[in-house]
Amino acid sequence: GVDTTASLLSAMSSTPVPVPKPLHPSPPRTEAAWQLDELLADLGHTQSKLAAAGQGAGVPTESLLDNMLDSLTQDLQELGITAAPTGVCAACCKPIAGKVLTALGKTWHPEHFTCARCGQELDKGPFFEQGGQAFCEEDYHQAFSPRCAYCAGAIREKVLTALEQTWHPEHFFCAHCGKVFGDEGFLERNGKPYCHQDFLAMFAPKCQGCERPVTDNYLSALQGVWHTECFVCTECLSGFTGGSFFELEGRPYCELHFHQRQGTICHGCGRPVTGRCITAAGRRYHPEHFTCTYCLGRLHKGTFRECGDKMYCQPCHDKLFV
Repeated sequence: GVDTTASLLSAMSSTPVPVPKPLHPSPPRTEAAWQLDELLADLGHTQSKLAAAGQGAGVPTESLLDNMLDSLTQDLQELGITAAPTGVCAACCKPIAGKVLTALGKTWHPEHFTCARCGQELDKGPFFEQGGQAFCEEDYHQAFSPRCAYCAGAIREKVLTALEQTWHPEHFFCAHCGKVFGDEGFLERNGKPYCHQDFLAMFAPKCQGCERPVTDNYLSALQGVWHTECFVCTECLSGFTGGSFFELEGRPYCELHFHQRQGTICHGCGRPVTGRCITAAGRRYHPEHFTCTYCLGRLHKGTFRECGDKMYCQPCHDKLFV
């Protein structure tokens, strides 16, 4: 068969490590005592006033709010109401006294549970977890999904692995014609995939006889390759049964047509002159075929006469024509 440098590969369609399903944070807990909720609501209404006062006194608003919360908690305890926090926020490490969000095995203030890349709040939608951190869908795929070797985009669903790279299935196609590969697979050249038709047309050696690609058994001759059925005499298209051929201007010929092209055919018998040759009147002869047309005697150069494209010895010529 043809010894090509390409090898037939098969694209293996596979599924990558399963993409984590979007997670949903637990619904905020609503078990806090109604008294605490009312007090916290009052605390929210006074936030702007505290901010103005804090700026005038040079005290951070956050500190004023913390002090207010501590004071409210103490007042509730004096009234016999236990106001224990529902958890500690994993982001700011402060107690959660109002709505609490549970995700990744931790508790959070809802506004503090955000995407680790873009900061988008994740309390109302799905999120993805990686390395103990939460990400919105877009940032998760941009950071962790495999990339397509054709478009460089993130592969969010099915992934195809071939040529030691990953691809969107719809982006793995012939590098020349753009056709998506079917069951016939593909052939690789210089790291690029090609369909069989384009690969053979572009890279397979061409037959010197018919100029079509050579894919199976072939002959190597005359500085090229040939289909076995194409290596025949250029003139009569017959095969070389004797195991040998003659070359003329880069083309193969059988012995007869080689000598015919070369002008070395005996004018007497019509066969090639391969040994001693006699040239007379612009024609060539085997020595034994250079004879008088009338008496068939052997002629000698300088002692023959030509008449009507035929050769005669001197006596026969004089007898017939003088």
